[in-house]
Amino acid sequence: MAEKQTMPYVCHVLVCTNDRHGERKSCADGDNPAVRKQLKDEVKKRGWLGKVRVSQCGCMGLCAGGPNVAVYPHKIWFADVRLEDVGGILDTIQTLLDDTA
Repeated sequence: MAEKQTMPYVCHVLVCTNDRHGERKSCADGDNPAVRKQLKDEVKKRGWLGKVRVSQCGCMGLCAGGPNVAVYPHKIWFADVRLEDVGGILDTIQTLLDDTA
């Protein structure tokens, strides 16, 4: 039987990298693979490992507004994300970390 636990991270950042290979719009059509890498690099550089987890995920169902990045459990959604938006996402994460300190 599954064991219910509390999430070990202050926030979990989900970066959609779903790729429909040109059949329809998808999050991978944008910068999301690079966005994910930059977020992961910055989380490590800022010493947030263990507090913040960055993961790629498949389709979250809103590719028409993508590329998408979600921050859980805070119900924060970033749509139409570009590489230059990473700084703002990191600022949001910093605020979440500050609020739990």
